[in-house]
Amino acid sequence: MALAGKYGKLNIPKIAEGEPVFILRAQDRLAEKATRMYQLLAESHGAPLAAELDQVADAFRKWPGGRKLPD
Repeated sequence: MALAGKYGKLNIPKIAEGEPVFILRAQDRLAEKATRMYQLLAESHGAPLAAELDQVADAFRKWPGGRKLPD
């Protein structure tokens, strides 16, 4: 079980028991930009994940629901 401060214990495959996680949601107005910034960091370190983050940021942008600042 992963542990998110706001959401408590979460069952996420491959995450160790009690491992802290940080969750970005599509409703968060800052999520797409934060993902793009993380993508730049990942690219600068040669992490293969960088390519996937394009799809994540695009999915956040295309999500039709409402947006708000994180609370």
